[in-house]
Amino acid sequence: MTPRIDLDLTGLRVLDGGLATELERAGCDLASPLWSGEVLRTHPDKVLAVHRSYLEAGADCLLTASYQLSAMGFREIGLTAPAAEQAARAAIQQSVALADQARREYAQAEIAAGRKPRPIWIAGSLGAYGAVLHNGAEFHGRYQIGHAELVAFHAERIDAIRETGADFLAFETIPSLAEAEAILESLTRFPDLAAYISFSCRDDAHTGHGEPIEQCARLLDARTEIIAIGINCTAPRHILPLIQKIRAVSRKRFGDLAREWRNAGADWIGGCCRTGPQHIRAIAQAAILLPQSR
Repeated sequence: MTPRIDLDLTGLRVLDGGLATELERAGCDLASPLWSGEVLRTHPDKVLAVHRSYLEAGADCLLTASYQLSAMGFREIGLTAPAAEQAARAAIQQSVALADQARREYAQAEIAAGRKPRPIWIAGSLGAYGAVLHNGAEFHGRYQIGHAELVAFHAERIDAIRETGADFLAFETIPSLAEAEAILESLTRFPDLAAYISFSCRDDAHTGHGEPIEQCARLLDARTEIIAIGINCTAPRHILPLIQKIRAVSRKRFGDLAREWRNAGADWIGGCCRTGPQHIRAIAQAAILLPQSR
């Protein structure tokens, strides 16, 4: 991954929505330790189609189909340890290549239609350690793993994605301050990379594990490699107060709900589980009516 110091990430941007949701809607079977990564292996054309649908709906940023990919997952489906490591690395890199293909094809279609393509970013999606356990641990963060092992887990996947065409990393559904600290430590091995960290929260004030969201925001705000602090896989009623708490201690710039969240200080708004292109289109349409970033 080449550092993208030229990226303008200010102002309202529209993230894409749920990838797995749309793959299920397309008839894909996600009953695998690899989750949407299984479709990446077997039907990459379907992943590409979902990426295109989100761009056509107005998304400014595609998250790759790598959220749940890891060597652990490939070992679960029967690969030996060395083969699993190679397969995970290749799959993570393939996920970025597919998003990049969707970006290029969309731009070509816009040019052919006589329109100027808008900038599209690719975020390399890396889920919490709990996501690869596929037991819901990404919502509470109570792991049976030490700090060093958690750092190594994240570093292995970062290393796989660092030489791809992704513009930055997206650590999603992080349930605890401890895992955020492990991610930050793993990122010190890759000083040229930029990332955002998005937390799963249990209420309007705390991470899934229970730390005050302000404590997490203060930690991340002090790090130059962290370009944004986010919230995902959290009940919508909690988003507004969580944004307010993050903004109160942070200098970072991150229908109707989109307007509320924007007015509270959110700069990047998208969907997560059970959202689709129709939700992203509604956000993109609302974005036209929203004030520019302060």
